[in-house]
Amino acid sequence: MAGKLGIVAGGGALPARLVAAAGAKGRDCFVIAIRGHADPAGLEGVPQAWIRLGEAGRGLQILKEEGVEELVMAGPVRRPTLADLRPDWRTARFFARLGLRALGDDGLLRAVVAELESDGFRVVGLHDILDDILADDGVWGRLSPDPMADADIAHGMKVARGLGALDVGQAVVVQQGIVLGVEAVEGTDALLRRCADLRRQGGGGVLVKISKPGQERRVDLPTIGVATVAAAAAAGLAGIAVEAGATVVVDRPATVAAADAAGLFLVGIRPERT
Repeated sequence: MAGKLGIVAGGGALPARLVAAAGAKGRDCFVIAIRGHADPAGLEGVPQAWIRLGEAGRGLQILKEEGVEELVMAGPVRRPTLADLRPDWRTARFFARLGLRALGDDGLLRAVVAELESDGFRVVGLHDILDDILADDGVWGRLSPDPMADADIAHGMKVARGLGALDVGQAVVVQQGIVLGVEAVEGTDALLRRCADLRRQGGGGVLVKISKPGQERRVDLPTIGVATVAAAAAAGLAGIAVEAGATVVVDRPATVAAADAAGLFLVGIRPERT
């Protein structure tokens, strides 16, 4: 029998889905919600505490007092500056030990997981709680990529793999073989807004998202949802391709319905890893 589940809640709908899934499985859970990021909607009636992002020490103390054994992190959290963070003693000590590894997202998240595990928590992934959350292979909706889109997807996978190896981002937009933009700190929605003004004449245009090589998959998988589809449609793209088995799809039925309504294809691909 799994122990008490702790949910570290960032933004979006995923924390609420985890709460619902835990309840459906009869699991006790406790939520640590990050102020300025987590949405109270969907967390009503669940034992919870709210902390600042820099209050790791207080958060860990609360989790231990609540008897939490497993931890899952869900929802995006905007990376703060150190000035915004205002770290407590435990957080400051963590960053002092981390040093230059804090410069990259993947190195930082690996260190966070190691820190949590050193405190006795078992860190699990979203897919360990939500069985149907990961993208599967193939076309999901009514539309399929044409040969031009297939070529853009293949090119985008190569470019995204290179970005990931440098711990830069997880997404790229390609049209007619031309890279219109790559994701960095701004996130996927901002990338799509930027690429809307860069589209070339003619058809096509694909958003490609894949995980980084060697990525800590329990805490930082690429994610798409209805908002991603809306942003891709507004950017004039033809569709979205993601890595099957390694991409979180928030509310898949609604995401597929939104893509069908917008005239976009959605496809899961398993890229070759070399």
